[in-house]
Amino acid sequence: MKNQILILLALLLLGACNTQTKSTITQQPTKADYSLGEKWVWKFKGVTTQGEVRSDGTDTRQVVSFKQGLGMTIGKDTIPISEITKPEVSETPKYSWPLKVGKTWKYENNWTSQDGTTGSQSQDAIVLSYKEETVEAGTFMAYTIKYTGKTTNSRGYNANETEVWLYAPAVKTFIKLTQDQGDFHYVEELIEYSK
Repeated sequence: MKNQILILLALLLLGACNTQTKSTITQQPTKADYSLGEKWVWKFKGVTTQGEVRSDGTDTRQVVSFKQGLGMTIGKDTIPISEITKPEVSETPKYSWPLKVGKTWKYENNWTSQDGTTGSQSQDAIVLSYKEETVEAGTFMAYTIKYTGKTTNSRGYNANETEVWLYAPAVKTFIKLTQDQGDFHYVEELIEYSK
């Protein structure tokens, strides 16, 4: 009887390990993964170490009917889902697909803001874990991805930064972002998700 219990426990543990291994590799979402009416709402707040609030509000994105397919509203724009799910052709991407625990890569980004300021980010990324994470919108299995590096811009700004992104495959995006950049602390969290 004792041996049968040990065998049963061993089989259960092997099954759990097998499930964990399969679930910790995630491919980039495709067009077929999105559905009409799907909606995400985040709250965000950015504060300096002196207590100055530089950003505070909400951001909503929704999948809508767009031309001959689906699009996603982002601010005042609507972007085709086919563009959002197009594989990023870069040796230094934001997300290096497929995601899996322990994966590392370099992320680099050059940008121009609305006022004409140019800037760049250079970060080292690592996937630290894949586990249940709870945010205001609920509890999701999520990857913890840590980015560390620098941000600079054409106005002389130069700051070290650390970002931690919680990416949840079930919602096809991040559920929380925590960023420390110089004297600025920013948090963005998913507060609503509906399908």
